[in-house]
Amino acid sequence: MIKTVLVSAGLAIGFIHSAAAMDTMMKCDNASMMKVQSEMEAMDSSMKTQKTMAMKEIDMAKKAMEANKSKDCMMHLDSAMKAMKKG
Repeated sequence: MIKTVLVSAGLAIGFIHSAAAMDTMMKCDNASMMKVQSEMEAMDSSMKTQKTMAMKEIDMAKKAMEANKSKDCMMHLDSAMKAMKKG
């Protein structure tokens, strides 16, 4: 019985964590695109590699948004944000 409770609790925590992770991803809309774009443009020249990677991810996000692939778009926006924070 204790094993069942522990397994159930573990699964519940896993599902909650997954749902919370999805909530933290950026929405695929023009406002989010503009936010990421402006943050990328504000990066200084010492972060050229990160800026290039973020630019590629933003371009892929734009293409995904045009194709109505919101999950792909959100993934690329999230990757762009992560690329800008590396350093």
